[in-house]
Amino acid sequence: MRSNRATMRAGVSMAATLPMLAGALALGIPAAHAADTPGRDTLAGTKPAWATAKADKGATANGAQVSARVYLAGRDASGLAAYAKAVSDPNSAAYGKYLSAGQAQARYGATKAQVAAVKSWLAAAGLKVTGVTEHYVSVTGDVAAAEKAFGTQLHNYAKGSKTYRAPARTASAPDALDGAVLTVTGLDNAPHKATHSDTLPPPDAVFKNSGPFSSYFGSKTATTLPDAYGKKIPYAVKGYTGKQLRAAYGAGTYTGKGVRVAITDAYASPTIAYDAATYAKKHGDAGWKTKQLTQVLPDGYTKTEECGAAGWYGEETLDVEAVHAVAPAANVTYVGAASCYDDALLDSLSKVVDDHLADIVSNSWGDIEANQTPDLAAAYDQVFQFGAVEGIGFYFSSGDNGDEVANTKTKQVDTPANSAWVTAVGGTSLAVGKGDKYLWETGWGTEKAALSDDGKSWTNFPGAFTSGAGGGTSKTVAEPFYQKGVVPNALATANSAAGNRVVPDISAIADPNTGFKVGQTQTFPDGSAQYSEYRIGGTSLAAPVIAAVQALAQEAHGGKAIGFANPTIYAKYGSKVYHDVTDNPTGSPLAVARVDFANAFDAADGLLTSVRSLGKDSSLSAVKGYDDVTGVGTPAGGYVESFRKH
Repeated sequence: MRSNRATMRAGVSMAATLPMLAGALALGIPAAHAADTPGRDTLAGTKPAWATAKADKGATANGAQVSARVYLAGRDASGLAAYAKAVSDPNSAAYGKYLSAGQAQARYGATKAQVAAVKSWLAAAGLKVTGVTEHYVSVTGDVAAAEKAFGTQLHNYAKGSKTYRAPARTASAPDALDGAVLTVTGLDNAPHKATHSDTLPPPDAVFKNSGPFSSYFGSKTATTLPDAYGKKIPYAVKGYTGKQLRAAYGAGTYTGKGVRVAITDAYASPTIAYDAATYAKKHGDAGWKTKQLTQVLPDGYTKTEECGAAGWYGEETLDVEAVHAVAPAANVTYVGAASCYDDALLDSLSKVVDDHLADIVSNSWGDIEANQTPDLAAAYDQVFQFGAVEGIGFYFSSGDNGDEVANTKTKQVDTPANSAWVTAVGGTSLAVGKGDKYLWETGWGTEKAALSDDGKSWTNFPGAFTSGAGGGTSKTVAEPFYQKGVVPNALATANSAAGNRVVPDISAIADPNTGFKVGQTQTFPDGSAQYSEYRIGGTSLAAPVIAAVQALAQEAHGGKAIGFANPTIYAKYGSKVYHDVTDNPTGSPLAVARVDFANAFDAADGLLTSVRSLGKDSSLSAVKGYDDVTGVGTPAGGYVESFRKH
């Protein structure tokens, strides 16, 4: 399972010319000068690609209310990016010389003069300033004011079957601000939601797995079911536990002691403390100590129905329990967002950075790249860069829909996993055998065929693609330095000769058919809320598993932060610290048998039996070396130990 965020841009109303500003506002990278709007700097990416002349439905009413965020570029944007790179690169003299949150803000954050100038401009434009943070100034007002402030008309545009507001041309800011504005979000109001009252709803309806199960991979063969690929196949595992995952990924004696891991999702499960404690006790994990699990939550929640708030409870539960299972001594801080929209999720990420709540941040949410816009990408990247200079690494799941063609009809990657400043985590199907022995992994990609009515064959075997690890080549993000020389040229240049970012970077268990067991309070058919357990997967399992492995690595590193890990991850490429994952590790096709309750709860409405083929990820392939399903591979026995200080 992986949650997809909905992103909403609140529009804004700002108008007026900027009053004379006293003193120079120094900034690293000024916005491009708008030749057709003298005296103004364009804010690149603020006109969405879907706002075309063909889709134009005319001007938005002047009195319509909008709200927006004006993100601040800070005093040295180019310096921030340069230091974020240097401090993360093992080959740099500045490697590991992290700044405190206060030092980072003092060196790269917006000055008081910049903030005052931006506020003055917005207020003079007729906009009401509703909030000021270290990162942005939020405003509300009407369309007429917004148009005057940002030098663009706002029109209504058809997008799919609906109509949304957007700038008719790229927004701009007065050049007298000397580049103090990074971007503005909210001038378009299209939600960027792919899938999944201000009071949090109860837990979702119960989901349970039917048996038979394997306790470890291959322990129970489906002898009464038809062959697949010319042989009998095993039943899917009941759900791996922390003990099995720790063995598979080389945890050794490390536990993550002294390391802080943050998890961001939307909303907050009201039963997380009970569920996590119950799960740990039932499966032999170390018990949670006092204050080992903490939550940082917003004052209130919004868009709970639209975002499916209860659906996020399972996401948080999976993330928290997976991190603790693999790194049982790490401190875990859950940072909940007020909604599943970009502004709320950005606030959660910023909270981690501004208060340095952790050195490692697991994020099991995202959206398709086509729904990301350059204005938001800039806001996200700035947070990630601030994190990098503080020694904070962000880990994002790569997605659960393979190349996204089956889901969106367009081959694309997911975001924010596509950012050059985060570690994108891909997914595998994992086989852990008897005695917790690592057997093999394939790239996660599932084809499903149902059992025929007479029970003698699989219908249309091997069936259709259902899900798989996200990956591929970005269309918008340039190839980062750390991927050069490792990522095959054919992948890097798939969308442009200059080269682009390829996803993922590293991977771990994700296939729900070789998944992880979680325990969660759910709503049963009789209306009661009860703790129960089920097997789950997705790259939202892979992300917290890798975050937990990084906690073990940081402990091995003497407790010193690893920070933005990609340059180090790629520097270790080709060594024995990784399992080089391929789709055909045993030399013959692989599959498991799975039995599910038709009603997702019990056998009252019958059982559904299917065969799930492994290593069939849409058009993506896990091959020898780097690939766009598993990246450099998964952590092997030597990975954690390779961070040990000598």
